[in-house]
Amino acid sequence: MRKMRRKGLASMAVQTVATTSESTVDLGPAAALSCRECGHRVPLGPVFACEECFGPLEIAYDFSAYDTEELRRRIEAGPANIWRYAPLLPVPADVADKPNINPGWTKLVKADNLARELGVTGGLYVKDDSGNPTHSFKDRVVAQALEAARAFGFTTLSCSSTGNLAGAVGAAAARAGFRSCVFIPHDLEQGKIVMAAVYGGELVGIEGNYDDVNRFCSELIGDPAGEGWGFVNVNLRPYYAEGSKTLAYEICEQLGWRLPDQIVVPIASGSQLTKIDKGLQELIKLGLVEDRPYKIFGAQAEGCSPVSTAFKAGHDVVRPQKPNTIAKSLAIGNPADGPYVLDIARRTGGAVEDVTDEEVVDAIKLLARTEGIFAETAGGVTVGVTRKLLEAGVLDPAKTTVVLNTGDGLKTLDAVAGTGLTATIRPTLDSFREAGLA
Repeated sequence: MRKMRRKGLASMAVQTVATTSESTVDLGPAAALSCRECGHRVPLGPVFACEECFGPLEIAYDFSAYDTEELRRRIEAGPANIWRYAPLLPVPADVADKPNINPGWTKLVKADNLARELGVTGGLYVKDDSGNPTHSFKDRVVAQALEAARAFGFTTLSCSSTGNLAGAVGAAAARAGFRSCVFIPHDLEQGKIVMAAVYGGELVGIEGNYDDVNRFCSELIGDPAGEGWGFVNVNLRPYYAEGSKTLAYEICEQLGWRLPDQIVVPIASGSQLTKIDKGLQELIKLGLVEDRPYKIFGAQAEGCSPVSTAFKAGHDVVRPQKPNTIAKSLAIGNPADGPYVLDIARRTGGAVEDVTDEEVVDAIKLLARTEGIFAETAGGVTVGVTRKLLEAGVLDPAKTTVVLNTGDGLKTLDAVAGTGLTATIRPTLDSFREAGLA
């Protein structure tokens, strides 16, 4: 079933290779592209689907020469951004010297107030990625894709996006001197449209939802009009996705080179969750953290919850849904990595859960009220699911738990538009007291 769904995309991937001149590229420790389904390996290039079985390709590395303590010292001496982990990423050694938006090394907030509210005793942390250059975690994956685009000689940076990615691509392209042209659903939140457009690239609205946008971009890759275009989440997807690993690296380093017991991750395509797991596994194999059990939990909005629905039904196949939720950054009805999310949740002893839009808004306000972090709707989904899993006894309150906030609430103001003034008073003490504020 998975293979049949990918067949058309795979043929487009092969066409892309045919229009790109073959050359040896310097992408650091990246050795090849390997199929996640059948293990077939191909040289590094702008391809994303296996020509043998149509499964997804991902980066295979050669870390054999690394000494654990030397690698740890090298990382800790690195810059305060994702390039401190350059030895573990598909980038050249001099990546920090190239024009890029240099995201990462965002705060891991010890959320004691939220922990008390939720009854967590083992330590609760919020990995707050709203501190990135365009205020979402998408800066990580785009920075990574940009280096691949540079290596493969692309001149235009593009993407299909639910909003945050469009802004990240626009900013990264502007910084690096690339042309950008990004595609979004026509009815996104106005704040995200402005944030994507302000960088001066071309922003194109597509009539339809994200899955319609993504299909269009896949067709454009196979057309001569798309020649020279690097679509960060399509033909550059294997490289782009590796940026999400840096969340795992940072969390463990910020915890003192220690794995969290539990981590709650929002699900859109599912790539972020799968690559966080990959990052944790790499740290274990490299000896940078102690090998011990951890659980990964996925979070979706009820109005777009294909992975949660499949998990709770015990299915291995994720059936597409038509999105209908305020959490538009997670509104991908046919998530490419959905089946792999199910595998990881089950393998680690985690779960996938969903919450209503009302619970999302309540969770946004809860996080803001307790920790001073204003999350976008995706963060509300993650906090809401965390609370729901704790109440159901699925999350262990005595374990160290990390919750991801992947974007800034200023991008999704409509979700909390009813929040406003406590009172309106005259500029007198009597009026102040009459309002019951004294």
